[in-house]
Amino acid sequence: MAALPDALARRLPRLPFPYSAPSVPAGVDVPEAPPRSGPDYDTDWARRYPARLARAALVETVGRGLVTALARPRLAGLDRLDVLLDRNHGPVVFAANHHSHVDTPVLLTAIPDTWRHKLFVGGAADYFFRTRLTSALSALAIGAIPIERTRVSRRSADRSADLIDAGWSMLIFPEGGRSPDGWGQPFHGGAAYLALRCGVPVVPIHLHGTGRILRKGKRWPTPATATVTFGAPLVAGPGDNARRLSATIHRAVEALADEATTDWWSARRRAHAGASPALTGPSAPAWRRAWALGEGSGRRRRQRRRWPDV
Repeated sequence: MAALPDALARRLPRLPFPYSAPSVPAGVDVPEAPPRSGPDYDTDWARRYPARLARAALVETVGRGLVTALARPRLAGLDRLDVLLDRNHGPVVFAANHHSHVDTPVLLTAIPDTWRHKLFVGGAADYFFRTRLTSALSALAIGAIPIERTRVSRRSADRSADLIDAGWSMLIFPEGGRSPDGWGQPFHGGAAYLALRCGVPVVPIHLHGTGRILRKGKRWPTPATATVTFGAPLVAGPGDNARRLSATIHRAVEALADEATTDWWSARRRAHAGASPALTGPSAPAWRRAWALGEGSGRRRRQRRRWPDV
């Protein structure tokens, strides 16, 4: 049945130019049309002034309203970024854990104004850039660029590095995707590589509570309180490579997670001793991991013992 319209279209008379595409002379190679979606999608238009103005309006009105209604975020550790403000620092790589699609709008409204309106997001090319519509919406609404997470791509790294060199800060989720069970995942080296290549600091961020709002596999959000904890900026040392710096970022986010769920003093002591609880959770069956996370006990309503009436 699909071949019938094509055959019919071939029999219809072809409209002359300019109502149809011009003919191509023999021997001339026709250039390929620019990709409209996927990892090759061109997002340069999203960093021009009209698109930036529209995105700022969306973030500060619709985005902030939805985040306030769903997450009621509490911000901690913003004073740790004062060292960057005092030095009039340029672009920064913000690296955060990832539990929910709510993470991006929460961070887009939580990151200080100094970087918020000149910020791009590393978005999964196979998810946010699947079609022309999702590609355009992702580029406009959150300033995303396509990042290939299924394989190492120099194209994605070059695109990100060029933007950082041009003065843009980056928001990246080093886990590469949302948590499947509420626990963290190992960090990839993209944030560390870009920080080393471009010579910019990394600000670790921990998000707590967004998984309760809209975890992976859930269709509708449930309002809950989220906590955003900013860590002290990390600068690569003389002997650091991408693997070593990535491990440092991971440990910093683990310490922030401990701080968000316990108290600052105890968390700092454990971080100094290298004993912060792991983000990835225990190596155990799924039910045991859920129980350790607190989800198993939280679903049960505690029963009060009632004595029989005599």
